[in-house]
Amino acid sequence: MICLGIESTAHTFGIGIIKDGKVLANEKDTYTTEKGGIIPVQAAKHHREVKGRLLAAALSKAGITMKDVNIISVSNAPGISPCLLEGLKAAKELSAEHKIPVVGVNHCIAHLEIGRLLTDAKDPVLLYASGANTQIIAFTEGRYRIFGETLDIGIGNFIDNFARNSGLGFPGGPKIEQIALMGGSKLIELPYSIKGMDVSFSGMLTNLEQKRKTEKMEDLSYSLQETAFAMLIEAAERAMAHLHKKELLFGGGVACNSRFQEMGKIMCKERGAKFFCPTNQFLTDNGAMIAQLGILMKDYAVSPKNLSKLDIKPYERTDEVKVTWG
Repeated sequence: MICLGIESTAHTFGIGIIKDGKVLANEKDTYTTEKGGIIPVQAAKHHREVKGRLLAAALSKAGITMKDVNIISVSNAPGISPCLLEGLKAAKELSAEHKIPVVGVNHCIAHLEIGRLLTDAKDPVLLYASGANTQIIAFTEGRYRIFGETLDIGIGNFIDNFARNSGLGFPGGPKIEQIALMGGSKLIELPYSIKGMDVSFSGMLTNLEQKRKTEKMEDLSYSLQETAFAMLIEAAERAMAHLHKKELLFGGGVACNSRFQEMGKIMCKERGAKFFCPTNQFLTDNGAMIAQLGILMKDYAVSPKNLSKLDIKPYERTDEVKVTWG
C-alpha cells in the first residue's frame, strides 16, 4: 500500500509518501513573513505556487510515479479554509487525472498517528501543541478524546502574537526560543492560568505586552517558555494520572522546542512514565503524517467518480472522528 499525503491546513504545504509503514518522502514548504502574522489568502497562494514542485520532489525522492500510488490522503480538517481548499483541490486534481481514490483525514489525529508509527508509543497521552491547536488527547471508548485544551488561543499562536508584536515576524516560536537561549535567566512572574486540564494564554499575552516596555526581551522570552510550558506539562501529567496511562507523546510544531521537550522528559522520569517525541520534521505540519493516517483510514476513501462528496471541515474536532483502526 502506497499513500501520497497532502498537508495544507495552515502555513505549510507538504507532500509525503508512505509505503507499508516506511516514509519514502516528506517534502514541505512553509509560508513565512518578515512582519505580521499569517495572511490566509497569501498562504493559500503560496500553497498553489509550490504544490507542483513539491509533488515532483516527493515522487523523485520516493523513486515512484503516480501510477504506483494506491491512495491519496488529504488533510481536510481542521484548519484555515483557503489553505484547506488548496490541498483539497490538489488532491482532487490528482485523483481525477490518475484515477486514484481519495480520503480526507483529521490533521490533529495525524500528528498522533505519525508519532505512534515512528516511536514505540502504544497507548499514549498526546500533548499536541501547535499554532492554532493546543490539546491533550488520548484514546478511550472508540475515539481519540480531548481531555484538556486551550480555552482561548493555541500555544503557537500565543507565542507568534508576542513575537509579531515585538517585530520578529512569522513564525515566531523558533526566534523566541533562540532569544531565550541568548541569556534569559530572570524569571518574571506571569499569569499562570490552568483549570483542571484546560489552559489559557490570553492573560499572559496581555501581561507580556505590558512588561515589554520595561523588561529585557531575553528575560521575557525565557519567562514565557518556563511559564507556558509548565502549564502544559502540568495539564498533561494530570491527564496521565486520570487515565492511568504511562506514556506521553509530543506532537505539533511547538514540540520542536528543546526546553519544552526537556520539561516533558523530566516529568515523565519523575512519575516513572515513558516520553516519546518524533524528530522535528514530523512534529511540524507534514505530508507524511497525512499519508500514514490515510492508510489507516483507507476504507473511508471516495472514488474519483465521487469526489464531490469530499469537502473541507475547518472546525472538525478530534473527538468527532470514529476510530476503526487498531
